[in-house]
Formats: sequence, structure tokens, C-alpha cells
Amino acid sequence: MGLARSTVAARIEVLLRLGLVIPHGGARSTGGRPPSLFAMNPSARVVAAVDLGATHAVAALTDLAGTVLAEIRAALDIADGPDVVLAWVAGAVEDLLARAKRPVRDLIAMGIGLPGPVEHSTGRPINPPIMPGWDRHDVPAHLQRTFPVPVLIDNDVNIMALGEQRTHLPDVPNLIFLKVATGIGAGIISGNQLQRGAQGTAGDLGHVRVAGADGVLCRCGNEGCLEAVAAGPALAAGLRELQVQAATTQDVIDLVRQGDRDALQVVRQAGRDIGEVVATSVNLLNPSVVVIGGRLADAGEHLLAGIREVVYQRSLPLATQHLQVVASRAGAHAGVLGAAFLAIDHALSPEAIEAASASVA
Repeated sequence: MGLARSTVAARIEVLLRLGLVIPHGGARSTGGRPPSLFAMNPSARVVAAVDLGATHAVAALTDLAGTVLAEIRAALDIADGPDVVLAWVAGAVEDLLARAKRPVRDLIAMGIGLPGPVEHSTGRPINPPIMPGWDRHDVPAHLQRTFPVPVLIDNDVNIMALGEQRTHLPDVPNLIFLKVATGIGAGIISGNQLQRGAQGTAGDLGHVRVAGADGVLCRCGNEGCLEAVAAGPALAAGLRELQVQAATTQDVIDLVRQGDRDALQVVRQAGRDIGEVVATSVNLLNPSVVVIGGRLADAGEHLLAGIREVVYQRSLPLATQHLQVVASRAGAHAGVLGAAFLAIDHALSPEAIEAASASVA
């Protein structure tokens, strides 16, 4: 490292006082003074992680290694507005701390995923289409009234991408995580870095125009968007036109599992439509893995088959030579795990450690 032993010893002493590292026994001398060994102490602090969807919420408490200590799931409508939803979040975090028997002072940061565009630098949602009353709401400041810790906010599919990579694909530095549910969006990791773009809207594939969808209106105000023809509500509507009873995304999944031919065809075509947009993304970004997650991923191989069919046909041969298109392994936990790592990365960043060091120096 090029540092004097006294400098290293001083920094280790600060980390020991913070509780972030602990002695890890000694090592045999190879000549000279025996070395001292230290290890990370994951249980020193905890982070709160929250994944908010259109109609669901998951909150968890994890240690600094991302191990879940306690978890709460609830049906919660994001359209109820920030006061209602964030009151639930605050109550859930207090409950989680109590369940894990950790005092509030052990909470070092919070990570939260929202189902809409987020200005990452401020944590404010920007014109979120399914979140009435949330536009530019200062979510971090709202929660810091109860918990005076850093609050990190990101788009839900970004944290899903982060959770999937950290827990199941740690050796894959280039991947796309595609969430297919009420909406469609992508989280992009390139060079081991989450790519948010200039305003935080990178990966908004759900509003890319697809062939054959002219005249199909989307909730964003445009027509022909991928989301308008291939997201869960669009598939349920398509089945109703065929006189098949399907009101929700879960109904579509259930029909696929039952082997309903109309549902199988609708889901396979949705996969092809999605594959058309993913193929362009593969040519542009050259990922090693495309992960398919979200509620509609529970439809299984029928959706994946449609995606693979078009991606391998339309993408460049070199880009698909080793490309994998796979279902999410983290599943319903991808978002909350990603939110945890978002908080952990901040809490253990050089800047945060330096600030904490000043308080104990």
C-alpha cells in the first residue's frame, strides 16, 4: 500500500473503535514482528432496505454483509401517496429493529426502491406515472424526520439488478435485468457499475416503440410502447378480448400454469415483443447475461422462449456468442436485497467512513 506501519495502525484503531473491524487472531511470523489479522465485522451495524412496488411493499433489516435479519411484506398501494406509504415504511423499520433486538443507534443507512423514475442525486421521484402525489416529493427528508441516517433512493428495477448481481452473479460485470410486471423496465450494470444515465432514466425500455403496436395507447401518453402490449395488464386485457377470464397479471400466470392455449400464445408473443427491444439493447450494450424478473417471469419458459427466439435472431452473432437469457434467481427478494446493498455501499464508502472517523478521532 505504500503506507507507514504507524499510519495503517492508526486507521485500524479508528475502525476498531467504530466496531467495523475486529481482531481475527494472529499469523505466523515469516521473519520479524508477527503480523496481526483483522476481519470485517458485519454485525457492527444494520441497514434498512425497502422495495416498494405498485401494489406491494417489502421491508428488511440486514447486516453489513447483506444477510437478512428480519423481513416484513404487505399489500400496499403506492397510489395512496407518500404520507401513507412512508408512514408504513417508518413503522416497518421500527418493527424490524424491535424484532432483531437492535437499538435505533445501530441503524447506519436506509435504501429504498420506488416504482418510477428517480432523480438519484436528490432521491426525489420525477413525474412517476403510477405514483400520484409523489412528484418531486423529498423522500429522504421525509424519513429522516424519524431516522437521522442517510436515505438512498433509486428506481425499483435498478435495485433489482443490483440485488441479482451481488447475490447470484458476482462474477458478471455486464448484465441487463429486465423487470416484466405491471410495467416493464431494465436495470443496466456495465463494468460492474449501475448505469443510471444523466437524469436517472436509463433502462426505461417499457416506453420503446415496437412494431405492430400502432394505435395502442400507453399510460405515458404515447402509443405503440412495449409496456402497452407486453406488460401484465396488457396481456390480461388481450385474454379478455379472447373471452378468457383474466383480470390481473397473476390470472395470466395461473392460466399459463394450467396450460391454457390462449394464455400460452399471448405470453409467447409478449416474449417476442420484449425480445425485439432486448435485441437492440444487446447490440448496444453487449451484456453477458440478460436476467428476466418481475411477476410475469413466473410464467416461466414460455416468456423466456419468446424473448430468446427474437434476441438470438436479431442480435449480432458476436454479441450472442456467449449470451445467456435466464430467469431471476433472486426472484421476489431481488429488490429488497438490492436496496440493502445500495445502503451498505454508501455506509462503507470512503466518504462515510471518513466522516464517521472524525466523530471518534
